[in-house]
Amino acid sequence: MFDINVWEMVFIAVLALLIFGPDKLPSLAADAAKFLREIRRMAAGAREDLKESLGPELNDLNFSDLNPRTFVKRNLLDPLDDEVDDVRRAVNGDDPSKPPARPGYDADTT
Repeated sequence: MFDINVWEMVFIAVLALLIFGPDKLPSLAADAAKFLREIRRMAAGAREDLKESLGPELNDLNFSDLNPRTFVKRNLLDPLDDEVDDVRRAVNGDDPSKPPARPGYDADTT
C-alpha cells in the first residue's frame, strides 16, 4: 500500500518520538490504532449495506474485482500472457495441448 522502506520507517518513528515525546507516543499510537479499526469497521459496514441494497442478484459480487489494478491484470494482462504462451509454443513447435514447460524443467523426463 505505502512505498516506505525500513530506513524511512525508522526515520518517521524517530521523528515522531522527538515531536511527541516518549510519554505521549504510546497513547497516540493507541488512538491511531482505534481510529484505524473504526474506519475499517465503517468500511465493512458500508460494503455490507451496499451488497444488501444491490439485491440477491449481485450476492457474488467481489469488491476486489472492481479494483482497477485487479481489473486490468485479469482482463488485459492475463489474456495477453496466454496469447504470448501460444505464440511461443507455435514458434518453438511445441504441442499446443501440453502446458508450457517451466524454465529449468524438462517435461520429457517425467
